[in-house]
Amino acid sequence: MSRVAGPFRVSNDILDDPAALRERIADEGYLFLRGLQDKDKLRALRRDMLEVMMAGGWLVAGTDPSDGIASIEARCAEGDVEYTGVYHDVYKLESFHRSGHWDEIVDVIAKIVDGHVLPHPSKIARLWFPQYTEHTTPIHQDFVHFQGSYDTYTVWTPVGDCPIELGPLAVIPRSHKIDTVMEHHFSLGAGSLAIHEEDLSGEWLSNDFEVGDTLIFHSLVVHQALPNDTEDRIRVSLDNRYQAFGIPIAEQMLIPHLSNLTKTYGWEDVYRNWETEDLKYYWKDYDLDVSEKITTWSQTGFDEAVELAKQGDERARHQLERIVKRDLDDENTRTAVEVLATL
Repeated sequence: MSRVAGPFRVSNDILDDPAALRERIADEGYLFLRGLQDKDKLRALRRDMLEVMMAGGWLVAGTDPSDGIASIEARCAEGDVEYTGVYHDVYKLESFHRSGHWDEIVDVIAKIVDGHVLPHPSKIARLWFPQYTEHTTPIHQDFVHFQGSYDTYTVWTPVGDCPIELGPLAVIPRSHKIDTVMEHHFSLGAGSLAIHEEDLSGEWLSNDFEVGDTLIFHSLVVHQALPNDTEDRIRVSLDNRYQAFGIPIAEQMLIPHLSNLTKTYGWEDVYRNWETEDLKYYWKDYDLDVSEKITTWSQTGFDEAVELAKQGDERARHQLERIVKRDLDDENTRTAVEVLATL
């Protein structure tokens, strides 16, 4: 990527001015807020999440889980079957889901949308290994994955300090003003879709994050993760979506994240050992405008991977191999099997 041109603009000075918050995010596409979320709650959540990763073999045995010292031989990424199993164990944590409803987040989103807030049921964590930079989340717009309405907002929160070398997000301010979805192409990394950098204009912004710092941005803002260039630290973050009631929400945001990569994983698996009931199926209390998932972008990415694999592209071949390992009964899996058999 191009060099990061500077840090985010800090918006804490207007936190108590809803009109100013709305004006700024409408203009720049993002809000960066220092210390918005409670540090102690995030540190407790970090321990919960990393203890599960330790049990799953992702961390060096005998180390403090909260340090997040990765077992490099276990490295994997979204899309790998090795990732999905441990990820879904993390996903079962009640504390993880409850963090998506913390007042400090919902209150800011309510100011932005000027109304009642719907936190998306499909909460998302990003768990990124070091020494695996080819799988860094590529340049994209969130709408291609989460859909529903353009007026959906991502809240990205590192669960612990996240200096530049650990790989926070970078955004191009005002890139949402194109008011449309750009062309996305096959890529490795979360979502498997990327915008080509030569199609972009504008400067990248990012900076170090301290625990509690929060980045909020519009679904059309062009962004990416910076690579995790540390020697041995896993980067842990929350990557949740929020919207006002009364606008469409896509059907895939009502199921557990990455449940589409397994044959059997649903909300009953998530909720099985929870101690409270209030967040279970909370969205079913509302009359939501649910839209069908648009598969155009993901199918285009798959078709490009097929053609690139035929041409000898190792990244595309790797993508087809990981699709086959999921062992799902769908047309793309069958196509991937057939193509790999000819290579």
